[in-house]
Amino acid sequence: MDETPQESRSSPPAILVERLQKRYGSLTAVDQLDFHVDRGEFFGFLGPNGAGKTTTINALVGLVRPDAGRISLFGHDTVTDWREARRLIGVAPQEYNFDRYLTVRNILINQAGYYGLRGPAIRERADRLLERFKLTSKAKDTYVHLSGGMKRRLSLARAMMHEPKILVLDEPTAGVDVELRLDLWQQLRDFNADGITIFLTTHYLEEAETLCRRIGIIDGGRLVALENTQRLLELAGEARLRITLDRPVRTLPAELSVYRPRFEVGQSTILFDDVKPAALSRVIFALEASGFLVVDCAFARPSLQEVFLALTQGPVHEVATV
Repeated sequence: MDETPQESRSSPPAILVERLQKRYGSLTAVDQLDFHVDRGEFFGFLGPNGAGKTTTINALVGLVRPDAGRISLFGHDTVTDWREARRLIGVAPQEYNFDRYLTVRNILINQAGYYGLRGPAIRERADRLLERFKLTSKAKDTYVHLSGGMKRRLSLARAMMHEPKILVLDEPTAGVDVELRLDLWQQLRDFNADGITIFLTTHYLEEAETLCRRIGIIDGGRLVALENTQRLLELAGEARLRITLDRPVRTLPAELSVYRPRFEVGQSTILFDDVKPAALSRVIFALEASGFLVVDCAFARPSLQEVFLALTQGPVHEVATV
């Protein structure tokens, strides 16, 4: 697991979380949380519902005051130096919270006003962001007339109005179609390439696997993993054989137990570990001799979903053999 940097670093990281703790009555939502996000990093922060993600984000952006510990953004404490810390961070929340009486363009201009930014340059910036996110034709509409995908774009555009150095994204592609998701991914890559540090939470694990250089996984208010994305994937082991049968199965031939077979979703797809290509015919022969028809088979590398489930829910259910 990556170590939290020391205060002696020549320049502070974009985000530094130290011994963060937050309780709600008898519930400890975040418990002694320690991690950092480097400047210019694309960082994924994952966890099941109720794991402490939202509390951590709210503490980052100043909506929650920690009971213990501290957070700093580029060296600025979010409690004692809150004004400067707020200027450094932009947030695209999961839930829409636009003013329904403002036009799309004025939503952006109004957002800049919260940071004391006014004048022609701000209006020009709003127009550039509208163009970048393909919202120019909707500039005079209110947000209630936008599609779900357009609302997602507007949320990102608003978060960028004051030119933050850190962009916090909470489920930025929830509810959008595949084409728009890919387009938003490229927009985020472009922002990151421009030097913006991105802190992403998402339930689309493919999204985190594709975009993030490092990933932290939280469960029960504590970090259970904090690794480079590729190293995290390696925790699930080497490539595996995935075989789909013509019907669900609960027991398999005993000779296949050496490959540690495990059910995937639906119990008609089985994962086998340590199957070399030369042994593929043996596995298929054993299955077909037991009356199953092999519909599909392929060697596949482990996914982030497998690592995530192993860390937050325990091992995958094993297949019984007879």
